[in-house]
Amino acid sequence: MHTARGACIASPVNNRDMTAIGKFHNLIVILGPTASGKTTLAVSIARRLGSEILSADSRQVYRGMDLGTGKDLREYSIDGRAIPYHLIDIVEPSQEYNLFEFQRAFFHSFDALRRRNLVPIMAGGTGLYIDAVVRSYRMAQVPENAELRRELEKEDEASMERRLRTLVARLHNQTDLRNRGRLIRAIEIAEYTQSHGFPADEKLPVVNPFVIGVRLPREEILRRIELRLLERLEAGMIEEVRRLRDGGLSWEKLESFGLEYRYIGSYLQGNMTYKEMVLTLQKRINQFSKRQMTWFRKMERTGVAIHWIDGPDADRALALIDGAGITGRLNYEGF
Repeated sequence: MHTARGACIASPVNNRDMTAIGKFHNLIVILGPTASGKTTLAVSIARRLGSEILSADSRQVYRGMDLGTGKDLREYSIDGRAIPYHLIDIVEPSQEYNLFEFQRAFFHSFDALRRRNLVPIMAGGTGLYIDAVVRSYRMAQVPENAELRRELEKEDEASMERRLRTLVARLHNQTDLRNRGRLIRAIEIAEYTQSHGFPADEKLPVVNPFVIGVRLPREEILRRIELRLLERLEAGMIEEVRRLRDGGLSWEKLESFGLEYRYIGSYLQGNMTYKEMVLTLQKRINQFSKRQMTWFRKMERTGVAIHWIDGPDADRALALIDGAGITGRLNYEGF
């Protein structure tokens, strides 16, 4: 059971020259907005290079949350051959899972694949998770503070947000502000790190990523979002949310899992009609995809080189990978 708690408590410390290790990239990253086809592309590349997938999706870690997270495990099979994947279906929805735990789990899987002389393929659209790996965020385990939690329970969300902003000059994850539980946890972490300082530098695996970004025209992304949403609804996404609720998850907990669970939950509670739910989801998911692109551009501004391709073009991606001297196997001892 995952019980460690933690969060990003400092600016990324990976300020090293990303070209210092030369052409010996030891990780391929495939990123892009939702519905861009990045997972299919990553699987195709893994198939061609004989590698495996490391997921960087903050919601696909949860078991039983499939349609609402866009988790289609059939994508990890090509011509009858299953492509191994990691960091999917690893915790129950009732458990807490956060950036700290993801980074540790990622590096554990990364090291295991590296010992097998593979160059893993990281695929995902959760920009914060990707950034935490490629720029080696400093992380710390922070224990719960029962006294602080009792104090915060008396405050409303607006006052807690003000309190958090006085503690943290720049928030890495704005979603903390939209959920009371996450807001309390963020304050708890911020106050802990102010009194205890930053942790001593720990030795993290050296990551020298080669990053490929998938982009599509905004109209095509919107079309794909609308089509995929309808397909997932027809496949039983509403029933999935109802099953999770019947399994003991509160409406508030479901809402914290993102747009699909938030608005389907609202529909199931009778707060909106089916049509209102569908139209709202289409709009909000499209807005979310724009925020993803904003995050990726921010990554570029902070030194992460992203090689953009138009659509999930496997041949183009493989040509870039070949041009970077990546064979799918590590060719530099000890890296």
